[in-house]
Amino acid sequence: MVDTEPLVALNGTQISYIGHDCKEIPGFLGEMYGQFAKRLDLSFNQLRSLAGLKAFTGLEELVVDNNLLGNDLRLPALPRLHTLTLNKNQLTDIEALLEHLADATPSLRYLSLLGNEACPNQLVSPDKDEDDYQRYRYFVLYKLPQLKFLDTRKATSKEVMEAQARGAFMKVVKPKSEAPHSEPGTEGDPLPYTPLPRGSKDARNHKGLCPEASLLLLWNQTLILPSTSSHPLLGSDPDPARPCGVWPPQ
Repeated sequence: MVDTEPLVALNGTQISYIGHDCKEIPGFLGEMYGQFAKRLDLSFNQLRSLAGLKAFTGLEELVVDNNLLGNDLRLPALPRLHTLTLNKNQLTDIEALLEHLADATPSLRYLSLLGNEACPNQLVSPDKDEDDYQRYRYFVLYKLPQLKFLDTRKATSKEVMEAQARGAFMKVVKPKSEAPHSEPGTEGDPLPYTPLPRGSKDARNHKGLCPEASLLLLWNQTLILPSTSSHPLLGSDPDPARPCGVWPPQ
């Protein structure tokens, strides 16, 4: 029997299974950790399905950055999930995704979709501008008005009010299919993007994207200038031992 323990980083109720190129969630993760895991990080794999999450009934935080999740993404009912990062996947249909999240994750407060075509961020999509991104934010907040943070920015009360008034008319147009991309490294191929710092593939080091970050330099994958103000989800006295730039808090 193969010993799976060395492949998993375990820290209390936090489980990390990073960089193993799996296409689905291994069954042993749910069997061994599903009943008590509150935070699960499955980044830097090749996941096309999250069906294995059914075993994680008490999950509160889910990080699945840098995978191959597409518009057929389906989550089981996760009533306690408040943090979800889906950065750098293959999501293009924002409306279908948001309607699914509204049903499956009613407690969701923090959502990040950077690096997907469904998120028209100008740092990732040069043909988009701030107006495109703001319309996207209005539409997301119209569909999920309970969100406190979207991508790297707090959802302000003014923004939420505007979303309820205009968000229904801000639907982001699904990108048209294009010719197949050239092989990585060839001329014209976009730079690889991850919203996480270098070295984050280390299963014992990986952290989600900090929503308090003042600047995200995507091209060299460096996250800098975290705010020193208190986190609105944690209250006025965050843990001073929490490493700079770490989100969600450990």
